[in-house]
Amino acid sequence: MTYVLLRNSNFVKEKINVPKIFCLGSNYLDHIKEMGAKTPEEPVIFMKPSTAIIYENQKIILPKISNDVHHEVEILFLIEKEGKNIKEEDTKSYINSIGIGLDITLRDLQNKAKINGKPWLVSKGFDTSAPVSEFINIHRIEDINNLSFSLYVNDELKQVGNSSNMIFKFDKIISYISSIFTLQRGDIIFTGTPKGVGKINSGDKIRAVLENLIELNVSVE
Repeated sequence: MTYVLLRNSNFVKEKINVPKIFCLGSNYLDHIKEMGAKTPEEPVIFMKPSTAIIYENQKIILPKISNDVHHEVEILFLIEKEGKNIKEEDTKSYINSIGIGLDITLRDLQNKAKINGKPWLVSKGFDTSAPVSEFINIHRIEDINNLSFSLYVNDELKQVGNSSNMIFKFDKIISYISSIFTLQRGDIIFTGTPKGVGKINSGDKIRAVLENLIELNVSVE
């Protein structure tokens, strides 16, 4: 079973099964510009298998099929209960907790897939491509649409973002995904990365931070 750790309202850790992982591409304008992409009219959705998940102090394993593996730091949220065709005004009751994570990307393979009109699954969904932190109860957060987050590689700041700069906010993301897929308790949603993505190498130490709330530390092998 693949799971995440949730710190509930009493700070007791609970294991939550992860049925699905949804991810957003192109959700920050500065990242869209650095990638030379177009601003989407609707959310760009892809998925990762739950076997992509790793946890605090575990290792990202660089696949031999790629020579250009990139970090992408993202805010994550955990779905509280099953829902389908959720209205934007009703989405708050479906978000249980929030965390920080990495969408590790085989950039050379992704670029080839884009050129050839092929799916992103190999470049985004390989084993260890989804490091995730523990999740904290969202009720501890005053405004989820104004959350700062950052990423350090070997203690050097590489990415800084704020959820206020998302093109598609949390309510739109949940409503849109649930119009296509049934959301289940434990589903994780990666909400997109800001600018500053870059290559990682064997031996690197990576730290992702969500304000003063939670952080994630992983290494690269």
